[in-house]
Amino acid sequence: MRIAAIVTFSLGLILPTLAIAQDAASLEPGAAWAKALADSRTALLAAHGEAERVRIERGLSQTLRQWRSEDGDAAAWQQFVTTEFIPQGPLLDATFQRLEFAFERLDGYLVSLGRDWRWGVDVEQGPMLPLDERLAAWDPSAHVTEDLFANQTAFVVLLNFELTRLDQRLKDGPGWSRRKWAETRLSDRFSDRLPGDVRQNIARSLAQGETYINGYYVRMDRVLYDGKKLFPEGKRLITHWNLRDEIKAQYGAQDKPGALLRQRALQRVMEAIVTQTIPAAAIDSQGATWDVVTGAVDGAPATRENDQRYERWLGVFHAMLGADPYDPDNPTFIDRRFQRDRELPLADVEAMLTTLLESPMGARVASIVQQRLGRPLEPFDVWYAGFKPSASHDEAELDRLTKQRYPTAAAFAADIPRILVALGFSPEKAKFISERIAVDPSRGAGHALGMGRRDDLAHLRTHVKADGMDYKGYNIAIHELGHNVEQVFSTAAIDHTLLAGVPNNAFTEAMAFLFQARDLELLGMPAPDQAAQRARVLEEFWATREIAGASLIDIRAWQWLYANREATPAQFREAVVKISREVWNKYYAPLLGSKDVVLLGVYSHLIQYWLYLPDYTIGHLIAFQIDEHFSKNPGKFGSEWERIASLGRLTPDLWMRQALGAPLSPTPLLRATEKGTGTFSTTGGKSH
Repeated sequence: MRIAAIVTFSLGLILPTLAIAQDAASLEPGAAWAKALADSRTALLAAHGEAERVRIERGLSQTLRQWRSEDGDAAAWQQFVTTEFIPQGPLLDATFQRLEFAFERLDGYLVSLGRDWRWGVDVEQGPMLPLDERLAAWDPSAHVTEDLFANQTAFVVLLNFELTRLDQRLKDGPGWSRRKWAETRLSDRFSDRLPGDVRQNIARSLAQGETYINGYYVRMDRVLYDGKKLFPEGKRLITHWNLRDEIKAQYGAQDKPGALLRQRALQRVMEAIVTQTIPAAAIDSQGATWDVVTGAVDGAPATRENDQRYERWLGVFHAMLGADPYDPDNPTFIDRRFQRDRELPLADVEAMLTTLLESPMGARVASIVQQRLGRPLEPFDVWYAGFKPSASHDEAELDRLTKQRYPTAAAFAADIPRILVALGFSPEKAKFISERIAVDPSRGAGHALGMGRRDDLAHLRTHVKADGMDYKGYNIAIHELGHNVEQVFSTAAIDHTLLAGVPNNAFTEAMAFLFQARDLELLGMPAPDQAAQRARVLEEFWATREIAGASLIDIRAWQWLYANREATPAQFREAVVKISREVWNKYYAPLLGSKDVVLLGVYSHLIQYWLYLPDYTIGHLIAFQIDEHFSKNPGKFGSEWERIASLGRLTPDLWMRQALGAPLSPTPLLRATEKGTGTFSTTGGKSH
């Protein structure tokens, strides 16, 4: 049973209203609690004086809000608060330092323990064992918060350090010291009291979603398009990453037979995944051929996959419903994702997304794309990659280069110091960073896993085939390396470990994009000239505009779920298909011709990472602003990267202002795109 205390400050008095759950074990919110509150306040003011009044009143309120019957009665609460309150001074400073040290060790070892238990699911080391998914589903941190409330460490924090709201952080945060920000992150970890079984259920849903996606490959060498095979033997692509990247790769082979047909075939595959019309036998097919035009498998009607995509997604939703009652300030997962995790209001994010999608720059860039391709645009051109320097290179040649250089994950790890020096880090700093990164072969497309304590390692996971790392794997590895370098600086080189990290996932994505954009240069190819730089702006706009639509689908799908909590997987599938079509018809069909297209509903993040896609859109905007900053500070890539990454977990707006001197906004990208479309040749990508 939980006591929820709503505390009003009036003339320095605390007027509590205690909402008590109605069960046999309920506490009576009567005279005992009223007396305990009044006596505690009087005793603390007498002991510590008027100078501590605000802290005393706040601490009483914050502890009451989370106190439950199992924590003790009114007398036990009074004994705790009058004993454990610490006035400002050396003892409070020492307590803060001890807590910062303790939580670095706790969080850090939980990260490494969870990493070890997930090893069989995440790292390629032969076939998965039946046990691996069960190990990955266990969350070692599931009961930690519960335990810290039970032994009252959480209440020590809530009694002595301020729990702030987002509006307060946005308004007052720019004037806070680094210590104040660290205190804010300390208390914020106890803003809710989620039971361990709820946390464990969320972890189980995460593991199930990841296992499903990590095993979702399509054998494109077994796919037929109008009865014809278009892909070479052994072409096996994971959804959605490899399928999308294969579409992009075909822009570099437009002069070769079959490139356009291969893109159309890939589109059919992706649409079948979204609509769940993909035959079950076609998922990582061991021999069956699937005609994506007729739907037949080995020439006969096929049984489709049974809505597992949406069943796994619903599993996540129901796990999150279990957490909703425990955070009254953020009563839905949507609220928690934007207000608490991103610290960006949903309305602000939606405004950025629609500003991008409604900009007239979309039509202008689409016109350039169409003229460069020399044909009417098709839906898969939403992933047009012809502006990228890699589009002018044959993928087979890029594969040859990367496989030769990186036959194993260990070879990539050994090359990290050189890569970092080439990017602009000093040899000493490159050594410092590379010594803190481990590279593992990934079962999936790849990811970066940061450390939680200063003496641990960040882990880079990338997919390496038997004959070496192909260009797709290399491109992903450079992206993940960007994550890892940010993680090293924001954890191992930060002043307060309670501030470790970045404001939200969009920021680490932005840092990773900066590395990824330089992948060809790191292979020894020429740096982009002015024309290539202008092309890069158009590429950035087109890619950001694409992921903005997928982000809207992510948001609207979760809003639909909260409005339809009893939905079946089939009903949810129909809803996502409808939402995908609506977003496409409004923002993409006018540019790309076709209507009712569901392509943007294919992202694996929808099942695996939960309301994550908006971070990519925001990340693109942040990356563009950071890249502009670096272009104005030539020769300072390494030093500026370290300064920016070491700012830590401030609010997004404050981080941007301290890093770049400007707020987060789509305006810089739109402004640069407008300039780029005015000077960009539609025929060859060279400026007039």
